[in-house]
Amino acid sequence: MTMMKRARSGFTIVEVLVAVMILGVGVVALAGSSAMVTRMVGRGKIDTRAAQLATQQVEALRLIAYSTTPRCTALLSGGPQPTTNVTLSWNVAVTGTGRTLTVNASYATVAGTRTQTLTTYIEC
Repeated sequence: MTMMKRARSGFTIVEVLVAVMILGVGVVALAGSSAMVTRMVGRGKIDTRAAQLATQQVEALRLIAYSTTPRCTALLSGGPQPTTNVTLSWNVAVTGTGRTLTVNASYATVAGTRTQTLTTYIEC
């Protein structure tokens, strides 16, 4: 008696289930990381905006300092100055023959208020 061998082709149900489980774990991991990436991009946007506004304020104060004679006489501390989602404040301190400018850019986040500080020196 000769036994006939069947041609085996295709996947077993166990192989299909294992493949679906692995694929499912990968999709869940991607979905979780995409939410985190979206939050990070949003935070990066507001961080960049705050830094840009602080830099613009420093340049405006530098222009005020250099436009007076003698220099730096019209340079004063100020703020808070609210802009779009960011509040600016600045402090001017006499340091030797110049002025030290400290500009704070504050903005609200889910975890509370964050503040970025930009400090520079203007020679008078």
